[in-house]
Amino acid sequence: MTTNGNAIEVRDLSFAYGDIQAVDGVSFSVAPGEILGFLGPNGAGKSTTIKMLTGQLLPDAGSISVLGMTMPEQTLDIQARIGVCFEEKNLYENMSARENLDFFARLYGIKGMDFDPYLRRVGLVDRADDRVGTYSKGMRQRLMMTRAMINGPDILFLDEPTDGLDPVSSQSVRAVIKAEADRGASVILTTHDMHEADQLSDRVAFINEGKIEALDTAENLKLEHGQRSVRIRSRDGGGVEERVIGLDEANAGDQIRDAVAVEGLMTIHTEEATLEDIFIKLTGRELSA
Repeated sequence: MTTNGNAIEVRDLSFAYGDIQAVDGVSFSVAPGEILGFLGPNGAGKSTTIKMLTGQLLPDAGSISVLGMTMPEQTLDIQARIGVCFEEKNLYENMSARENLDFFARLYGIKGMDFDPYLRRVGLVDRADDRVGTYSKGMRQRLMMTRAMINGPDILFLDEPTDGLDPVSSQSVRAVIKAEADRGASVILTTHDMHEADQLSDRVAFINEGKIEALDTAENLKLEHGQRSVRIRSRDGGGVEERVIGLDEANAGDQIRDAVAVEGLMTIHTEEATLEDIFIKLTGRELSA
């Protein structure tokens, strides 16, 4: 831990690929057991930030403290206590899932480990001895998640962990992420999926063109930058009338009362801004850009 209790402290971090400033003065912290979602479009600086925090890239400027240790001076000590799951599937396809995990565990000096409890968590225990080359994309991603947890990491770095997965596989991966945070592991989750960030993250950071534009809980961001409203639909002769009433309007209560008092009332729905709405408002860009 760092002296102030945070698992990760990043201050004024910068990195450039030649003339392209990928990360520009980024600062943030992550507490033990916290899930921090990095939300931004492709090329925003998410993956580059993660690569600096995991020792794959040397920052041009700024400081990184992980579990009370400094990067890059104590890279090997830090890497022994973290788990990473990147979008690229670097598994050995001619080996079974169990053999892949055993190979990776031995890199940490772990021998004779029982992998079944880990594989059972992600629904792979029945396929543990099958070649990974026969696995679907979702199965490989679940195995990647399992591999990232073999050393009981204090911090997990997850880069687009459910990108392109089917709903069942996505749900399985999200459950594992939640369980790891409940165990006390800090999680940095990079994604351009606003729904996933909203569902998983304790806080979210909007990153755009290498800079953090906003950092707070999803709820606070919605309250500060979004617009709350009620959508009311009712039958109007042969058609349907729809009214949208902003809850922050001075006479919102009277408008809602009048709208629901009519005959033919069909539905009433409260609405709030999505994280994508807020990201567009703050940056002028779409998350999928």
